[in-house]
Amino acid sequence: MDFEPWWLIAIPLLFGLGWVAARVDIRQMLSEHRSVPDSYFRGLNFLLNEQHDRAIDAFIEVAKLDPETIELHFALGSLFRRRGEIERAIRVHQNLLQRADLPDNQREQALHELAQDYLRAGMLDRAEAAFDQLKGTRFAPDALRALIRIHETERDWPHAIQAVQALQGLIDEPVSQAVHFHCEEAAAALAAGNMDAAHAALDAATHASVQAQRGSGTAPHVRIAMMRADLARREGDLRAQRLHLESVLSAHPEYAGLVAEQFLANHEARGTASEGLEKLEAHYARHPSLDLFDAIFQALRRQRGLAQAWNFARGALQRNPSLLGLDRLLEAQVAGEKAAQVEPGQQAAANVVTLNNPQADAASPWTPADDAVLMRSLIHKHTQRLDRYACQACGFKAKRFHWQCPGCNAWETYAPKRLEELDAV
Repeated sequence: MDFEPWWLIAIPLLFGLGWVAARVDIRQMLSEHRSVPDSYFRGLNFLLNEQHDRAIDAFIEVAKLDPETIELHFALGSLFRRRGEIERAIRVHQNLLQRADLPDNQREQALHELAQDYLRAGMLDRAEAAFDQLKGTRFAPDALRALIRIHETERDWPHAIQAVQALQGLIDEPVSQAVHFHCEEAAAALAAGNMDAAHAALDAATHASVQAQRGSGTAPHVRIAMMRADLARREGDLRAQRLHLESVLSAHPEYAGLVAEQFLANHEARGTASEGLEKLEAHYARHPSLDLFDAIFQALRRQRGLAQAWNFARGALQRNPSLLGLDRLLEAQVAGEKAAQVEPGQQAAANVVTLNNPQADAASPWTPADDAVLMRSLIHKHTQRLDRYACQACGFKAKRFHWQCPGCNAWETYAPKRLEELDAV
């Protein structure tokens, strides 16, 4: 390649232009750096070191010096909310919304943050109104999820179902608690005596259950079957009630203890009490549980006498040792021996020991029944804490089975087993 004389001019010129451009960039960067208050960098440093109190103070100083720092206001509001200073967080986000020059996307973000502030503060009506305004925005899925929680807290099941349907229209994903919302609506209809509304709500629950399973082939939700059985009982349809209860036993065998009493009552009403008891005994042999043990034991006492009930209980406790089972057995023994001491037509003598007062009178002779009372009293003290259902999410214990935990409000966190059975697993 031949040397061109003009290169002698072009090369230094290009070098000089590059040097000038670099100087301009450096000066601009230094100018921008000087325009940012030192408090901003101090705040960032405090934040990185998890010194939230000092970071907030530094950021407040920046916000006062430069009101245009919108992103800093968002960060400050979030910090206030995390620290539980909800009133200050609300003021920050309200001030942002009052600015006329705020772009639409940042206005939506400010409204979303304010709605979360209201929700955190427990101001559900204001939170609901704010989240409603976000339905047509990019925050719509989050807003609908929040609305579901709000309606659930207020036990406003129709609006909770509407929010679920709107959310599913956006994300095309099943919402697991939708089944329970429909079931709660059915329970309210049953309480009001509106059978048609209860049927419609349970049909909707079945549809929601199928959508949630997405062709998995599993049986519909156990709660639906249990509620349909109760609805059939109220309508006097014993055959339909039996079919629904049998579907629980076959498709959800672990829930048998929760429907055992209703199953036995159905067979007794149809004149097939012995058949119903035999079915439960066979089910217990395959799927033992304490609630089912108790139901079978009591039914055997009624139908076949205490001796048959004792034989069942001994065999069951040998195969599945349980303090709760032993406690129920001793309770029945004490009750039986107490009844044997009382002559027909007379009140119990003063020396008969009761379950609620196991201390025998000092002047009365000690009897075998007193031994049973004492033993049952000692065991009962230890079994009271085991005779509970427990939430698997928060550990809240309850005497009665719940579909929604009273402690943490989570759905389906209670196993249909007593605490002793869960501890043994």
